[in-house]
Amino acid sequence: MKQEMSQELGFVFVHGAGLNGGVWNSVVDELGHPYLEVDYPMRSGSAAPGHHLKLEDYVNHMTEQVRGWKTHKFVIVAHSLGGVFALEMAAQLSDRAVGFVAIGAAIPRRGRSFVSILPFPQRVIMPWVLRMAGTKPPEFAIRKGLCSDLPVEHASRIAAAFVPESRRVYTDRIQVAVPDIPKLYVKLTRDKEFGGSTQDTMIANLSPDGVESLDTGHLPMLSNPGGVRRILKSFAAQVNARHSSMISS
Repeated sequence: MKQEMSQELGFVFVHGAGLNGGVWNSVVDELGHPYLEVDYPMRSGSAAPGHHLKLEDYVNHMTEQVRGWKTHKFVIVAHSLGGVFALEMAAQLSDRAVGFVAIGAAIPRRGRSFVSILPFPQRVIMPWVLRMAGTKPPEFAIRKGLCSDLPVEHASRIAAAFVPESRRVYTDRIQVAVPDIPKLYVKLTRDKEFGGSTQDTMIANLSPDGVESLDTGHLPMLSNPGGVRRILKSFAAQVNARHSSMISS
């Protein structure tokens, strides 16, 4: 018997580099909406993704997870590197994606890569660093940047579990424009990974309908899950109101 699609608005969560879908667990608790925490390739075992994997491979892997999900309409929520994947996913799932939230997310312009969003001289040296040192930062860098406002025990767990990604996801160019759906950017005011000027560039690239701020570092889903949840519930209410208005008119 074919299972019916749920018509309730849901959320698809796309995490950042080195992490896994479980990073959103404290946010989805009491969210009040269906949700799906998608994962990058090869997160179920101990092996890291091979460097042969392309941006397209990551996107297809996550898109297939969404295609099997029985919630018809959803908002895509992307964090950090996940913004690159989420843009491509929104294009592939345009018949179901009705909103887009970027939380300290990378939003390159069409035809550009993740590396293009970095300030000079990082964007020049980053491809060389990726080739020579790989994609897993040293533990001290993870603690200082990614986990700057987290308790020591949380930072230790993240550093220990960090999974290196394929180099290609940082250098492959996206081939889609920003989606023509309601969009929100959440700026992280104490982010030591993406500084304020970098996030301002992302905001300009996304051209969102609104901008919210959280006084956190790079991982607000861990340092302030209630704040993230509040923003998402408010955005969902706006999307639902817009959908109801379109139906009634």
